Amino acid sequence: MGERKIIEYDFGKVATERMRVNVGPQHPSTHGVLRLEVELEGEIVTEVVPHIGYLHRCFEKYAEEKTYPQVIPYIDRLDYISSMNNEWPYVMGMEKLLGIEVPERVEYIRVIFAELNRIANHQIAVATFGMDAGAFTPFLYFFRDREMILSLFERASGGRLLYNYYWIGGLAADVPPTFKEECLNIVKTVRKTNAEIDNLLIYNKIFIERAANVGILPADVAINYACSGPVLRGSGVPFDLRKSEPYSIYNRFDFNVQVGKGEVGTVGDCWDRNIVRMREMEESCKIIEQAVVQMPDEGNVQEKLPKKIKPAAGEIYCKAENPKGELGFYIVSDGTAKPYRVKCRPTSFVNLSVLPEISKGYMIADLILILGSVDIVLGEVDR
Repeated sequence: MGERKIIEYDFGKVATERMRVNVGPQHPSTHGVLRLEVELEGEIVTEVVPHIGYLHRCFEKYAEEKTYPQVIPYIDRLDYISSMNNEWPYVMGMEKLLGIEVPERVEYIRVIFAELNRIANHQIAVATFGMDAGAFTPFLYFFRDREMILSLFERASGGRLLYNYYWIGGLAADVPPTFKEECLNIVKTVRKTNAEIDNLLIYNKIFIERAANVGILPADVAINYACSGPVLRGSGVPFDLRKSEPYSIYNRFDFNVQVGKGEVGTVGDCWDRNIVRMREMEESCKIIEQAVVQMPDEGNVQEKLPKKIKPAAGEIYCKAENPKGELGFYIVSDGTAKPYRVKCRPTSFVNLSVLPEISKGYMIADLILILGSVDIVLGEVDR
């Protein structure tokens, strides 16, 4: 309980007390084991304090005791919704340390799988946000389509959630013979379902009333908090590493950076963050279509795998545009077969830090939506 306060309404004066309540860590709408300590005045949020650490696995310390390739499966378990994307900045950093230039076919497969995983991430993000707002049917539609992507991942890597597929210098295995055809079928299905979701959820009057003008994140605040991904772009800032600082072969593809425009509310609100994810799925479809056409049919994806991984003493920071934003790894080599240090710059952790700033003054029911719109995974927050 907090301070006692007299509030004057039209019907008279009412004495209220501020109250502190816990939301989570077991609450399903906290999107993982997150505890929010919330101060309320009636149903209005006056303060939010996130408490983390319930899923801490000591990833960065474990990395010091493993060889460089053995670190990759631990990286999968950070943002376990986007494991393919997680592996990429780490292996790119190692390839730069070792001076390895991977084959063209490997680059194209990496891009295609990263964009497929971006679609799969956004499908979960929008689907679970819809459930937070009380809409269950879109969740079923998205999970039905997501199975096509996971099935392809499983056939290539053997895993449905954790892949260990991007290896230093190449890939764990080549793609199935029907890879290109399956990718184009996925693109076709994604576009069809997204058109349905636009009508069913995104432009639904009730959904707009719930999500528009809620959790407004101004562009300057997003930049000052170092936000990235759809959280930053939802505030109208067109920053995407694939365009701003192109890596791999992204400079070969024609696609647009999607930003929030305040189409039905205010720029940077919950609705904008969701529409950015919806439109980014279309941009990923464009990239996949181009990559499938350009990808060489021949090539050994394990041709450049080093027999021994022992980089010279040095350090590197490598980053990539994950579905949730910028994910980076700072790797320090002391010349041995094990890294001296691996430090992760986790997207979800950084984006979560803005939650207290954009939650004050809204109702507690809106707080659940605001948290869902940030799209966090606690495996990456806590590591």
